[in-house]
Amino acid sequence: MAEKVILTAALTGAVTPKEIAPSIPITPAEIAEDAYQCWKAGASVVHLHMRDEQGLGTMDKHKFKETIDRIKDKCDVVINVTTAGDHRATDEQRMEHLAYVQPEIASFDAGSFNWMPGGVFVNSPQFLSRLGSTMLALGIKPEIEIFDSGMVHACKYYLEKGHLTAPLHFQLVLGVLGGAMANVEDLVYLKSLLPEGASWGAFGIGRSHLPIMLATLAMGGHIRVGLEDNVYYSKGVPATNVSLVERAIRIIHEADKAVATPNEARTILGLKQRS
Repeated sequence: MAEKVILTAALTGAVTPKEIAPSIPITPAEIAEDAYQCWKAGASVVHLHMRDEQGLGTMDKHKFKETIDRIKDKCDVVINVTTAGDHRATDEQRMEHLAYVQPEIASFDAGSFNWMPGGVFVNSPQFLSRLGSTMLALGIKPEIEIFDSGMVHACKYYLEKGHLTAPLHFQLVLGVLGGAMANVEDLVYLKSLLPEGASWGAFGIGRSHLPIMLATLAMGGHIRVGLEDNVYYSKGVPATNVSLVERAIRIIHEADKAVATPNEARTILGLKQRS
């Protein structure tokens, strides 16, 4: 599995409107169809947010259920859900969909920080302790989202307290204003902090998407693409989720690596196989 790359498609996010990205999926039917098309193109994992009737992020567990049921009816792609899809949600609302839909992976945003210029992205130690323990009890793999170096060190606390369990899986998020910069130096530094035996991936926001993808592949990491992170294929050219997946697959092949199938991704991450 050393040369297998897990390719995650992050389909919609919580805020980008269709006025900015006309092809961004909003409804459960649209999100599920994009997930299916990305799987057909070769994606290993899909990362899911939900939107309400106004197009804003929501943690509505029924929308997650409808979307995931639609996806599972069509394909075996690995399901990864957000726990941070609505800044208006309470801690309880950020977690209640987990038991309801039983995803394979869910995000664990490993700390709070100023998400410039909008406000504070709050992930208190109390919330994260409960979130980690809930995922552990439900058999859900945490994808530990790292926005800056201190968050890696904080994970050692949750590991020691039993709220997380090794081996850990990290997603390094670069280019959010208020967090780590989207450059190779920050990527290399964050990677150097990860505990031995951890799996990891990384991605850059916006125009840093391609440089961070290339550096991550060179360093042996997994990659993520999609309209949640980057809405342009190139300068002035709108992207689709499928076009970003297809380009990533070409780049992975040019790097003499192979894209992990969903079940190969499950093996790498220690998840149950799906028949």
